Order: sequence, then structure tokens, then C-alpha cells
Amino acid sequence: MQKEMSEFIRERIKIEEEYAKNLAKLSQNSLAAQEEGSLGEAWAQVKKSLADEAEVHLKFSAKLHSEVEKPLMNFRENFKKDMKKCDHHIADLRKQLASRYASVEKARKSLTERQRDLEMKTQQLEIKLSNKMEEDIKKARRKSTQAGDDLMRCVDLYNQAQSKWFEEMVTTTLELERLEVERVEMIRQHLCQYTQLRHETDMFNQSTVEPVDQLLQKVDPAKDRELWVREHKTGNIRPVDMEI
Repeated sequence: MQKEMSEFIRERIKIEEEYAKNLAKLSQNSLAAQEEGSLGEAWAQVKKSLADEAEVHLKFSAKLHSEVEKPLMNFRENFKKDMKKCDHHIADLRKQLASRYASVEKARKSLTERQRDLEMKTQQLEIKLSNKMEEDIKKARRKSTQAGDDLMRCVDLYNQAQSKWFEEMVTTTLELERLEVERVEMIRQHLCQYTQLRHETDMFNQSTVEPVDQLLQKVDPAKDRELWVREHKTGNIRPVDMEI
């Protein structure tokens, strides 16, 4: 999720950068540059406000990168490492448990074979008594006893591994829960930072419009008419009725 959120913010940054670029370009446009007087001053401020607004959006995009997108990406990498570490730890314990279980089954099979061999030799001794058969039975009995001891040892090791696996599963589950809480809180904080930057950007944008509003309030049509008259020489000789 962190990766997708980072990509979303990255797209938001691109939109801001493109918007700022277009605003800056439009502010350099020469349309209506010949306008003069108080209206001309207001019009010039309108275009200047676009350049100021472009700068605001560029700063917003830069802060989005450094204060939202980048921290999300860094957290994602660290989060992946922590999750991978937990997964590997549990996987190792599972392998160890499986190995112990296989050892138990192998020891159980060996004990069964030793007991079967001892039983067979005992039956043979009943049929044919001999010193060699007695010796074979002693060896078979020792091997059977050893196989039983091996099985007990393997079962004990399996139980230890199973107990450790259970304890680590509980511990790891708690750790995963902690990581999830940390992840949600971290994302919440940076989305709050995103909204804070948006509020600041809106305030800065408003400040770029205020000078325009002030100059528009000062536009004086009467004075601009006088300027127009002087420039176009329409007020030197005014037509009047002739008198005889």
C-alpha cells in the first residue's frame, strides 16, 4: 500500500509541476501588454500574480516530494525489511520443526524394525537354542533399547522445537501487530502533512491575488479617459457651433 500511495503522491507532484510550468509560461504572454493607466497596472499585476502562483505550486511540489513521497518510500523499504525478517525467522522455525518431526518418524521406524528383529530372533531361539543365537538376541535387544532411547530423544527435541515455534509465533504475531499500528500511524501523519501543505498553498495563492484586488479597487475610469484623450489628441480642438 505504501508503494501505491507514494505513486499517487508522485502523480500529484507531476500535476503541480506541469501546472506551475503552464502558469509561468502564461505570465510571460504579451497579450494586452499595451494597456495603460490604472487598468494597465492592474492587468500587469494579474500576469505577475500568475508567476507568483507558479512559484507557490513549485514549492508545494518540492515539499510534497521531501515531506510526503520520500518518507513514504523510505518507510516502505524499512517495513519490507522488517516483514522479511519476521517471515524468514518463522520459516526457519518451521523448517527446524519439520526436520525434528522427520527425525521422530525415522527413529520410530528404526525402533519398529529393531523390535521386529528382536522378536524374530527370540522366536528362532525357541526353535533352535545356541550360544550364537543368544548373542544375537543380546545384540538385537541392545539395538532395540538404543532405538527406543533415540526415539525418546527425538521426541524430546521435537517437543522443544514445537514449544519454541509456538512461543515465537506468538511473539512474531505481536511484532506484526506493532508494525501494522506503526504503519497506519506513519501514513496518517504524512497524509496530515499533505493536507497541511495544501492549506498553506491555498493561503499563499490567496496572497498572490490580494495585490490584484488592491489595484483593481484603484482603477479610475475617469483618469484613464483623460490619459486616453491626451494620447489620442482628441481634446485639443473641440467642435463648437459657429457664430456670425
